[in-house]
Amino acid sequence: MKKRVGIEALAVAVPRRYVDIEDLARARGVDPAKFTAGLGAKEMAVNDPGEDSVSLAATAAARLIQQQGVDTSKLGMLVVGTETGVDHSKPIASHVHGLLKLPRAMRTFDSQHACYGGTAGLMAAAEWIASGAGAGRSALVVCTDIARYGLKTAGEPTQGGGAVALLVSETPDLLALDVGLNGVSTADVYDFWRPVGRREALVDGHYSITCYLDAMAGAYRGWRERAMEQGLVRWDSKLPSEQLSRILYHVPFCKMARKAHAQVRLCDLEDSGSGPATPEARDEAAKSQASYDAQVAKSLGLNARVGNVYTASLYLALAGQLHAEGAALAGQRMGLLSYGSGSCAEFFSGIVGEKAAERMARADLDTVLAKRERVSVEEYERLMNLPYDAPEAIAPEPGTFRLAEIHEFRRKYAGA
Repeated sequence: MKKRVGIEALAVAVPRRYVDIEDLARARGVDPAKFTAGLGAKEMAVNDPGEDSVSLAATAAARLIQQQGVDTSKLGMLVVGTETGVDHSKPIASHVHGLLKLPRAMRTFDSQHACYGGTAGLMAAAEWIASGAGAGRSALVVCTDIARYGLKTAGEPTQGGGAVALLVSETPDLLALDVGLNGVSTADVYDFWRPVGRREALVDGHYSITCYLDAMAGAYRGWRERAMEQGLVRWDSKLPSEQLSRILYHVPFCKMARKAHAQVRLCDLEDSGSGPATPEARDEAAKSQASYDAQVAKSLGLNARVGNVYTASLYLALAGQLHAEGAALAGQRMGLLSYGSGSCAEFFSGIVGEKAAERMARADLDTVLAKRERVSVEEYERLMNLPYDAPEAIAPEPGTFRLAEIHEFRRKYAGA
């Protein structure tokens, strides 16, 4: 009997402050609709220097262990997916391992490939367990990032930060992965990058969207071919993509999910041999509002309130989807699309677990967001201008971690 492997539970950590996206628009002299309707944003997480990628990762992981009653003695792997590393050699995973006092007999490492790094970590963990190499042990995969482009830049309203911790095991109460059923697409492109020594990323915005859609098309077609071979989807009155209950996308900004969904549908319409006859008609059919509302829209609630979290963006969408519809989706197959600039895309799928709603209730996402503080644009700008290596002396809230100081290039953390 084939081993069931996937995501057993998850937890989310976000910075304790946010700025309202309409406040930011007005401060920049922009019609708020450009940020709300144009990007799909409502709020944007704002981190201070004490809320770095390590502290967010450790907080999310500690929260997962506490909320879900995880037996840490049964963990055999810790992977951190990130593009906000804090050292060229010492991985964030080692910090998290120490802060959580996890077992010594563990494999720990970071996974970096822009926003795809978290998915690379998830696949490494799932395949390690499925192969039997894990010998019955579970894995902890943490996606943690801070999206930063700078004040008054084109990318400013698409910033954010946070972490999502995933428990991967042979008890996939949230999502049983279709291990080995995936499609991938890679290309050497400069659509988004952050040179060594820079806090702010560089991005060629329009080109990056093109790269995303192109890589996604290749990954989706690869998944669809293998899914058809296994009889999971087929050409009939419904498009193959419509035979998935929901499709979750990498979300650098919420409107991108709409573009991505139209591209997936366009792949099916172009390849079906029986769709609209002209390219214009196919494009119009691909932009089905009904399909988007049914398969995508409910996954974006958290992303709209947190912003861009790079490696964690797809898994924040997963959290949002199961928070909204975990019980209703039990037993149904979903598709997931991960994209990282540079570039690599992967389309994969899984079946929602019968205990998904129960597990998500323990994650208490409403409280996580409700505890945040709304700040003015002036305070947001002050926080953005603080030096990264001089965190303010703020006591960590219970159950959380903060960077306390950096002394002789050694980072010290407080909390939990």
